[in-house]
Amino acid sequence: MELIPDLDWNIVVLHIRDLIIAFVLALPIGWDREKHERTAGLRTFPLVAVAACGYMLVGLQVLTSTDAEARVMEGIITGIGFIGGGAILKNMVKGESFVSGTATAAALWLTGAIGMSVATGRLEIALILSMLTFFTLRIMTPAKSLIRPPEDK
Repeated sequence: MELIPDLDWNIVVLHIRDLIIAFVLALPIGWDREKHERTAGLRTFPLVAVAACGYMLVGLQVLTSTDAEARVMEGIITGIGFIGGGAILKNMVKGESFVSGTATAAALWLTGAIGMSVATGRLEIALILSMLTFFTLRIMTPAKSLIRPPEDK
């Protein structure tokens, strides 16, 4: 086993490009979560996208069967779901319990899909996922207040 393997610099450049694209597409989502002081934010979302992209790139590079690649995808999806579960909190306020963090958890899970889409060369899917997630978090959050009935005081 060589300490420093021979590298195909064309592939290295493509992988760096993919990792940077995954990072950039996750930034608006992380920025929105950070701006609203959520449990995960500007650092977490790009890291999730880059990690998912990286794991998928490694899987695609070293595995020879689509079944093995599918298992890598399954592991990424499950692992990010576990991370998202940590963002969901149950709280008690004035004797009433409520759950928060579900949108952040869903956005984390979706950010993993952005990374996997980039790694598999489906940039159009990654871009649409990024835009829809940002739109949902940015535009739909204020729209929720229009739907909710006024609270009794």
